[in-house]
Amino acid sequence: MQAQEPDRITSDGSHDLKAPFALVSKSRGAMVLSAISVGAAELGLASGMTLADARARVPDLPSLTHDPAADRHFLRGLAGGCHAFSPRVAVNAPDGLTLDIAGVEHLFGGEGAMIAAVEAHFDALSLTTQIAAANTSEGAAALARFGSSGADEHAALRALPVEALGLDNDATLSLRRAGLKRIGDIATRPSATIAARFGMAAVASLERLLGHQSAPIDTIPHTAPMQFERRFAEPVGHSAAIATAMLALLEQAAEVLRERGLGGRKYGLTLYRSDGAKHRLAIATGAPTRDPARVMRLFEERVAALADPLDPGFGYDSMTLRVTAAEALPDTQAALDGAEWAETALADLIDRLATRLDDGAIRRLVPHDSHLPEQAQLALPVVESRAPMPWPEPPSGEPPLRPLFLFDPPQSVEVVAEVPDGPPHRFRWRRKLHEVRLYEGPERIAPEWWRHRGGEVAGKGALTRDYYRVEDARGRRYWLFRHGLYEEKAGPKWYVHGLFA
Repeated sequence: MQAQEPDRITSDGSHDLKAPFALVSKSRGAMVLSAISVGAAELGLASGMTLADARARVPDLPSLTHDPAADRHFLRGLAGGCHAFSPRVAVNAPDGLTLDIAGVEHLFGGEGAMIAAVEAHFDALSLTTQIAAANTSEGAAALARFGSSGADEHAALRALPVEALGLDNDATLSLRRAGLKRIGDIATRPSATIAARFGMAAVASLERLLGHQSAPIDTIPHTAPMQFERRFAEPVGHSAAIATAMLALLEQAAEVLRERGLGGRKYGLTLYRSDGAKHRLAIATGAPTRDPARVMRLFEERVAALADPLDPGFGYDSMTLRVTAAEALPDTQAALDGAEWAETALADLIDRLATRLDDGAIRRLVPHDSHLPEQAQLALPVVESRAPMPWPEPPSGEPPLRPLFLFDPPQSVEVVAEVPDGPPHRFRWRRKLHEVRLYEGPERIAPEWWRHRGGEVAGKGALTRDYYRVEDARGRRYWLFRHGLYEEKAGPKWYVHGLFA
């Protein structure tokens, strides 16, 4: 199966695959098109063209730098989702996936029905794919890239161009110059002749493509999903019996998590009623845990917060517990002072409040690697953010460089200051005039220049900031900054960004 490279760009909704654009990379000193969108192909462009030739045909063609590492990461993520169809999935760089469907196709109703299910899976992700099936992984990849599978696989493979062998450009060009343009043209020649003229790599590729030689598939590791099921001989409707069964499933999950050195972050419980109805419950924790009692309390909170209470009807036939997200949680030795108990109690309280209110109601401030003050921390939901990270310690004996309270967004002020780029003497904020008695600064913070390619995307936020810590005549301290230098902007504005305690 082949996935189109521009799909990584369009998957986040920032670009339209039907609009003309191209991914470019440097090759032999020139910028070439490494991948193009559907819209670009309709205009007559093709991969391998130089950017100059493409711009000659389409002068306003948008171009993006090709990122092979991001493509590999995106492709590996797609491969993980294909484990729903086969336990053996391999990444076929740069744009393909290989699924070994031997022994599993009957689970989907046959090979044709399985291919249709895979197509529907990727259509739901808004991805463009070309899918083919063959007796070998090399044959399936070649048919997906250069042809299509048909009733006669042998004839379809022989009709493919020599590029399907996957050789380098020089070897492929040599084959074409010798008049060998199709796989069938090479297959009719003796192997010794092909090896003498074009090397053993051409013979080995041909043998693997036609199935005369087997090659192992380098599959990506697949971790079995953590799912636990409990069936009842008779339908169960009593709340105490249901709670006992749930606790037994949680203890079973905790044992598996402990063996793997993991702690669950997201749990899902499905109750199957005897009349065919299903009740689903899902909870999430702010930190990995495998404590059955703690998770049980969260499920109880979820049930209590339901607008429509659970109705067992004539009882439940079975229930299923899934651990849908987990993180590393090694075993630790308990301290004698009981400090870990306080941390656990706080985490339990946060999880219960988040479960009772809403997943995004309780947030945690986490440090963020940014030199911009308003982006130095992020407020993330506790059920989505990772474990708390240590905040950087300020230098001892020095006053805090950042105020405890920041305005979001910064508030505009009128300032009288020396020009150019001098400190403030007085400022008016909220209709009150403040005389500056002391000041410290400036602390100059540059814009994120790497986000503005040569000024092409220059706009708001692309100006230098000069921060001052000022104290007025009444002893109140403020954090002011001038947004832009006079050489960057005529008449830059001033803002108050925070207050010191």
